[in-house]
Amino acid sequence: MEDWRPLAREVASWVADAGSVGVLTGAGISTDSGIPDFRGPQGVWTKDPAAEKLATLSHYLSDPETRRRAWRNRLDSPMWQAAPNDGHRALVALERRGTLAGLVTQNVDGLHQAAGSDPSLVIEIHGNANATRCVSCRDRRPMDETLSRVRAGEEDPPCLLCGGILKSATISFGESLDPRVVQQAEQVAAGADVFLVVGSSLTVHPAAALAPTAHHHGARLVIANLEPTPYDLLADAVLAGPLSDVLPVLAGLRGGPGAPTGRE
Repeated sequence: MEDWRPLAREVASWVADAGSVGVLTGAGISTDSGIPDFRGPQGVWTKDPAAEKLATLSHYLSDPETRRRAWRNRLDSPMWQAAPNDGHRALVALERRGTLAGLVTQNVDGLHQAAGSDPSLVIEIHGNANATRCVSCRDRRPMDETLSRVRAGEEDPPCLLCGGILKSATISFGESLDPRVVQQAEQVAAGADVFLVVGSSLTVHPAAALAPTAHHHGARLVIANLEPTPYDLLADAVLAGPLSDVLPVLAGLRGGPGAPTGRE
């Protein structure tokens, strides 16, 4: 595999010189935290295509067994034991420089905030799995509260207020995104001097469209992902190294402009 470090050092200089940096993260940034991605070679949906039904709103609403399986899966999710990794922490360091315009994430694990990212800068385009939402009355509760009910024997716990169907407070396939959140994400991409795409397959829209949006508005587009994406040819740099190693270089923590030496 080609050594990604020389190009990463060059990209680090772009980031250091940028007046505004935008970031889009996908599932790949959290794999080093023990959370499997979805579409990679060892992805959840790659290994078990039927599991994608659990994230499809029509199946979830119409089939009680799908909901029961979804709640069983949530009980055992590695997300609850996951901790931020060096990739998440590198983005916090980048934020502290004062040039991070926004951190758009497709992830629902909350690890950016756990790492110390300013919640006001984190744009969760697909929601957050640490809460539940009733599809009828929209009541929100902590996920832990509902999982306790599942552990106590409720296989498909209904809403405590109206008896409606509960789901994770995330955006399922077939569910509309919040247009205000999408607009925020688009503004970050359109206003960036450098736009970093980190750990995203860039196959799910509208998040995937942020890459060409940034390019169209003159940003240097950088894609860091272990697998190829549909927008690699559009990018100014493509980095295929481990993200918990790549991001500290891009943030100037290892081997970049002004970084300590001898830490690679």
